[in-house]
Amino acid sequence: MTATLELGAFEAGLDEAVSGWHTVCRVDDLELAWGEAALVAGRQVALFRTGANEVFAVAHEDPATGAHVMARGILGSRGARPTIASPLHKEVYDLETGECFSSPDLSLATFRTRIAGGVIEIEL
Repeated sequence: MTATLELGAFEAGLDEAVSGWHTVCRVDDLELAWGEAALVAGRQVALFRTGANEVFAVAHEDPATGAHVMARGILGSRGARPTIASPLHKEVYDLETGECFSSPDLSLATFRTRIAGGVIEIEL
């Protein structure tokens, strides 16, 4: 899988992200420890599956550069906190909070996720 598109928002011609829960893809569509980009209600999101039933969603846009590359970031951890490092300048962000460990003035937007019936849903 290289990208997922929530068709309902696309077909409706929405230009801005619509708030609420959005169905994105099946959990099995994501590889473990690998990022994927998705277009959800007009917003670019990076998804990361870190466990059998654990998925994180963050903005696909790198806060430091504005490039849409976060799905290609490097997964890791700081203690028990899961992290993603930007593939460009290697700033490290907390996947749960968006806090940047290496540059406190930066932060990455994060989104709540849930799995229902084997399907990933994201709250925008």
